[in-house]
Amino acid sequence: MEIYDDRGLQWAATHATAGRRSEAASFAARVPPDATRIDLGCGAGRYLPYLGRPAIAFDASSVMLHACRAAFPDALYVQGDVERLPFTRGSVGGAWSWMTHLHVARDRLPMALWDLHRVLAVGAPFEVQVLEGEYEGDALDGDEVGGRFFAGWRPGRLGDVVAGAGFAVEDGSLSVSGDEVRLRAVRSRTLADTVGEGMRMLVCGVNPSLYSADAGVGYARPGNRFWPAALQAGIVGKDRDAADALCAHGMGMTDFVKRATRTAAEVTVDEYRYGFDRVERLVRWLQPGAVCFVGLSGWRTVVGPRAVAGLQPEEIGGRPAYVMPSTSGLNARTSLEELTGHLRRAWEVGGGG
Repeated sequence: MEIYDDRGLQWAATHATAGRRSEAASFAARVPPDATRIDLGCGAGRYLPYLGRPAIAFDASSVMLHACRAAFPDALYVQGDVERLPFTRGSVGGAWSWMTHLHVARDRLPMALWDLHRVLAVGAPFEVQVLEGEYEGDALDGDEVGGRFFAGWRPGRLGDVVAGAGFAVEDGSLSVSGDEVRLRAVRSRTLADTVGEGMRMLVCGVNPSLYSADAGVGYARPGNRFWPAALQAGIVGKDRDAADALCAHGMGMTDFVKRATRTAAEVTVDEYRYGFDRVERLVRWLQPGAVCFVGLSGWRTVVGPRAVAGLQPEEIGGRPAYVMPSTSGLNARTSLEELTGHLRRAWEVGGGG
């Protein structure tokens, strides 16, 4: 953040007026009373006065934080990285990100939002504004500061990434204004995708259980055999740690349907079809080596009603698709050894052997 330390205050002096004051005030009204809200990338405090209290002013630049604290001393000031938030799970009641996440590379935004989902309480509002378009780099025409990294977004893909990160996007809130994309969302009781570029394999479950949603990791219930099978197959190194599985081993995780339920039987056909389309777009974008669907119900509903476990004749998003039995403890007819074998074969299909 040396750029902002060196030249950020000059930019802030010419943009002191909050251009979206009404949106900031509207956001503040949506945060539950007495809940902590966070201004992600607060800068010199352009929006902080309108976001309500108690508030956390968060920025990577110590110079910007110092200037903000001098003007508005009634907030908690924290310096840090928007991709690695130093807060405990569920401790924040709302997040405001105005032209901040546009400085995160597109393929890293899903994990940045996974981390935000982690620290937000269920039901917490989230508002984000980013650059519209396809540009990605540090030489954007018209950059008044110079040398800053920007990543542009098309509305549809941004909506997909936010939904995949476990947020319910409010109807009608995803919009384009000039060169900006904006949306409003709410942190759902569900799991956030752990995905990124260079995945050897993307694991796709049916949908999160309420137990897993509350635990913050898929297949969390003690009787589920997914993690024991993945460890035995040698494709992960830590039990029930989706972030480490992605970052250290290249195994990403998502779900057909983001809505958490007590049982997969509660998922509707329309939800399967909508979810499959989202997963297919995700796969076309990030191009994992292979996609492994855990549980046959979703694939049979949308793609092949007579599909059996194994490598499928159909692809998804141009990548090989492997379907394996459910790892639930209720699926007693499939042994841990069989599940381990399926995960190992799917991993080999993805080139991770």
